[in-house]
Amino acid sequence: MSKWLTQEWLDETLRMAESQPERLGVDATLQYVVTGGENGTIEYYWVLKDGKIVESKLGKLDGAEITLTMGYADAIKVQKGELDANAAFMQGKVKIDGNMGKMMSLLPITNSAEYKQLQKDILGITEF
Repeated sequence: MSKWLTQEWLDETLRMAESQPERLGVDATLQYVVTGGENGTIEYYWVLKDGKIVESKLGKLDGAEITLTMGYADAIKVQKGELDANAAFMQGKVKIDGNMGKMMSLLPITNSAEYKQLQKDILGITEF
């Protein structure tokens, strides 16, 4: 098991995500900001190419197309599947800055059966 939001966890989840189907032309750079945790604010980013995560690192990515900001407690709920990410956005628990059109283009991926299974698999290797 890997501790959530560590580089070890990001590396392990990146390897797990290799099984996701390719989606040609679905490219994006996403910055995640998780605030209010026991270690303060944690930033990490993903680089997607053809619908697959090709880079997943702690830190800040200059020029990210989309930035998602969420409080630590709500981020844990989303990760555990206790709070739907779309509902969290509608409730104002997730702030999205950047290219909203690009963000909307990612919804078919995050709503796919393969992605939902990946989320369950990741939960199985995550220590909170």
